[in-house]
Amino acid sequence: MTHSGLDNFLSHPPTKLKGKKVGVLCHAASVTKNYIHILDALTGSSFCSVGAIFGPQHGLFGQTQDNMIEWEGEHIHPHYNAPVYSLYGKRRKPSPEMLRNLDALIIDLQDVGARPYTYIWTVKLCMEACQEMGIPLWIFDRPNPVAMVPFDGPLLEEQYFSFVGGLEIPLCHRLTIGEMALLLQERYFTSLELEVLWMKEWWRNSLFTQTGLPWVLPSPNMPTEKTAVVYPGMVLFEGTNVSEGRGSTIPFELFGAPYVNTALLRKKIEQRKLPGCVLREHNFLPTFQKWKGQYCFGMQIHITNPGSFKPVYTAATILEAIIKTSPKGSFSFTTPPYEYEYELMPFDILSGNSQLRECLERGEDLENLKVLWQEGYHLFQKTFDTIAHYPEMLS
Repeated sequence: MTHSGLDNFLSHPPTKLKGKKVGVLCHAASVTKNYIHILDALTGSSFCSVGAIFGPQHGLFGQTQDNMIEWEGEHIHPHYNAPVYSLYGKRRKPSPEMLRNLDALIIDLQDVGARPYTYIWTVKLCMEACQEMGIPLWIFDRPNPVAMVPFDGPLLEEQYFSFVGGLEIPLCHRLTIGEMALLLQERYFTSLELEVLWMKEWWRNSLFTQTGLPWVLPSPNMPTEKTAVVYPGMVLFEGTNVSEGRGSTIPFELFGAPYVNTALLRKKIEQRKLPGCVLREHNFLPTFQKWKGQYCFGMQIHITNPGSFKPVYTAATILEAIIKTSPKGSFSFTTPPYEYEYELMPFDILSGNSQLRECLERGEDLENLKVLWQEGYHLFQKTFDTIAHYPEMLS
């Protein structure tokens, strides 16, 4: 069974944190193997004290549903008797006042292995704030639930940095949140005192179900491990007028719109022979967000082999097929704002540059773009190899 960073902390507390007053950035999924939340574990221990609580997007316990729905803290938690601060509201970076009386900041977040997922960029802002204040930052590492899935999608270009991407990595990057923090430190925060509590008994070429750890929703639209596998590609649909299944019980596994012709779409997609998945017709009525209350013709993605599945290429192929089989003018890319970006196209900051959108708009063959992505992976592989802490297989 895998031991998370939090489980390792509780079984072997590091002496550096003994007697310290710590801030904790956490969310609903910050639990032990026995479902005990980190705040309960720390407040029930005399080892160190909780001086401040921070929550990322979606709130401390996943209360906010959608993108750019802010929540505010600025209150004393009635049970933990510590101030609660939102890092997805008036501020996304901790202020000096929030950190001033702390000896260290602990971060325990369940990431999902996709570049646009905002938690790692909240970590980046926390790293910046801690470096400025001279406060040590601790990462309690957790599994990347899609680490088995190969690199996929374009590398992010610096001019497209935003709150859904702040490092030149692919959409599907295979790193854990602890490894990502090491990479961010190497690039931007060399004077930060960073400590990572690594996992034990975790290997990269594994599924989350093999860890033995509980799956707790890290965000409201990430209900299962299956969602995490399709998310690195299907998140691109947030930059279009096609529903990515929000407002259904299986977001990101479902997609559709009232104008989609599923019969033509299925034929077009089957010609591509996409690896690792099967697409099946499934229509739905979203209860919120895009096409709320309207009948959407669409499909569900069923993963048959995560090791060969290409989430980004699959999503791009689906979009290509939707554009080519739908009435002219029905499909569109959405315009800003999106995740605090008010100028660049949402699809571009999600994908990493404008190339994929322009390729889809011109009706060009995606295979040429796929070759460019592969060239980027050769460069990223060198970085990956220097940062990677965990083995590919359990020895």
